[in-house]
Amino acid sequence: MRVHTETVQPGLFDRLVEIGRDSAAVVTSAPSIEAEPETLYDRHGVLVVRVGDLAVKAHQADREHGAPFLERIRLAATVPDVLVAPLGPPLDVDGRTVTVYPYGEPVDPQQNLPWEEGARLLAALHSTTVLAEAPSWGRPARVARRVSELGHGPAQDEVRRAFATLPAWIRGDGDGTPETPGTAECLIHGDWHLGQMVRTQDRRWRLIDIEDLGRGDPAWDLARPAALYSAGVLDPAEWGRFLGAYQEAGGPAVPAEGDPWTALDVPARSLAIQIAATCVISAEREDRPLDGPEQAMVDACGRISAAGDAA
Repeated sequence: MRVHTETVQPGLFDRLVEIGRDSAAVVTSAPSIEAEPETLYDRHGVLVVRVGDLAVKAHQADREHGAPFLERIRLAATVPDVLVAPLGPPLDVDGRTVTVYPYGEPVDPQQNLPWEEGARLLAALHSTTVLAEAPSWGRPARVARRVSELGHGPAQDEVRRAFATLPAWIRGDGDGTPETPGTAECLIHGDWHLGQMVRTQDRRWRLIDIEDLGRGDPAWDLARPAALYSAGVLDPAEWGRFLGAYQEAGGPAVPAEGDPWTALDVPARSLAIQIAATCVISAEREDRPLDGPEQAMVDACGRISAAGDAA
């Protein structure tokens, strides 16, 4: 699947570089000779810039970054073996929330993908004691948001038909509460995929991006790979590596034995629809046909809508 890239705000890169250099002087007590700053991520209104051993992130302008985000920062700091927390409180830069992190080496798609390591990190996060003050993850709001952005055409209609089969609380109807209680709430990442992993200076893998960290059903952290597997985009062997490692690590999202899809069905269907909508929107913006994996996600939506509401 292709990646849509955009430039977020003129001058923002330079401001993030300045913040990174100022932060490096504080963290290391003396500024060091650095490599040229580089853009690590520039998508969906988010800009992340590497400045030496630091990563400086300008968050999405339309995300809520008040008290719940401060609590997420505090939560991340309590599990340093799992999560990379910001080095200090968020900054306000021309109305944008900015945070500074230790740099971590991202997953290299050309190497053996760290499915087992990701599974073990999630299992450890999900097994962490949930503090009473932990904010709620809420509901998977991105699904409805992506579908609302769709234009018109056969692929768009296919995605909408699949979306209509999802439970009302996911579609945004009602009070956002699941109709049937799921797994007991755990501490979850809220938006996990391999792009949310970095290898830190101690050469250990950790999770990044804590904006959705909170109390929730851990099955949603397994939903993206489950959706890609069910659509035929993720190789069954890789799915088996991930799921097997999660179960072996004692992760609570799925049964240790038996059918994992009793827990994963609704989250996986939801993420399949979200991913398909994102693919269609990207292809429409770039005025091109869907590529093979993108079409596979739309085809998965066809199977979802044909099966009806299985929630």
